Amino acid sequence: MSNIPKDLRYTADHEYARKTDAAGVVHVGITDYAQGELGDVVYVDLPKVGAVLDTKAVFGTIEAVKAVSELYCPLAGVVVEVNGALEKDPALVNRDPYGAGWMIKLRLKTPSQLDALLSADAYKQHIGE
Repeated sequence: MSNIPKDLRYTADHEYARKTDAAGVVHVGITDYAQGELGDVVYVDLPKVGAVLDTKAVFGTIEAVKAVSELYCPLAGVVVEVNGALEKDPALVNRDPYGAGWMIKLRLKTPSQLDALLSADAYKQHIGE
């Protein structure tokens, strides 16, 4: 059974958004369910700081032993930080997807849109748990 924290918002594509202490800024990463489906993550390709992303735009790729998958931005915004630790240790995504394995910090174009993403309960239903 996947770990689905109640305080996050989710996409049907298995990305999450978590509010940070900075107003209108969220951490974005993949869910515990997604990392489990991918298997051992060996490489993550992420955008540069300053990249402007639209909702559902591809913001990078994640490579695992089993497959390579695109990463989709949950909401429109500007990348304000990239998790550099993933360059040296991409398996952080497997070990701690909601903590040290976050991928980008995104300053949302419209912060209120965060509420349009799936709640934890809706995401749980989406993945059949």
